[in-house]
Amino acid sequence: MPANRCPNPNCEYFNRALPNNAKVCPWCSTPLGNVITPTPTRPVSPQPTPPQPTPPQPTPPQPTPPQPVQPQRPAVIPPTYQTPVDYSTEYQQRVPPYIPPVQPAYTPPPPRLPLLKLIHTTGREFQWSGEAGYIGRRSQSMTVPPEIDLTGLPNEGIISRRHARIYWDWSQNAYMIVDMSTNGIYLNNTPLNPGVQYRLLNGDSLQFGQDNLVRFTVYVM
Repeated sequence: MPANRCPNPNCEYFNRALPNNAKVCPWCSTPLGNVITPTPTRPVSPQPTPPQPTPPQPTPPQPTPPQPVQPQRPAVIPPTYQTPVDYSTEYQQRVPPYIPPVQPAYTPPPPRLPLLKLIHTTGREFQWSGEAGYIGRRSQSMTVPPEIDLTGLPNEGIISRRHARIYWDWSQNAYMIVDMSTNGIYLNNTPLNPGVQYRLLNGDSLQFGQDNLVRFTVYVM
């Protein structure tokens, strides 16, 4: 018994031996029978390719005829009201640069001079503190009275207008007295040489003129 073969010429199993019990081709499902000679097929002529449409060519722009120029009217801007600017609020006052205050040079206060006291035998007290001055008795002809004015004391007639000069001596650290009178000065019962300076100490006895008429006790405080 001849082998079954696929009679379909377009099948891959065409005219190939297939199992005897196969009734249809396992590939194309064509019923099986004896071998059939393939019918020659006419060559298929290639189909002509339809012509492709030519893309349209861009049309060159047509020149536009010039339009008549219309005269332009000036634009009318409606007036707008603006609130006046208050420049006083916009002005910012410039702050001057900070300059630190210049501290004055420290000048120490002058040292306080001791207080010179002359206590008269009557109990009347005369005091003075300074660097230079005079002991005497004022008069109408004097423009500047003495620093220690003995006017009004008993027997003041023996006291000169500028009887003595007194001053503070920094080197001696004491008050000094210089006789400038005509009746003289006695310090602790010792006459002073005119024009010579003498130191006054606490508790000294100071006498103007003779006869012990004008006498003081010296206190330096």
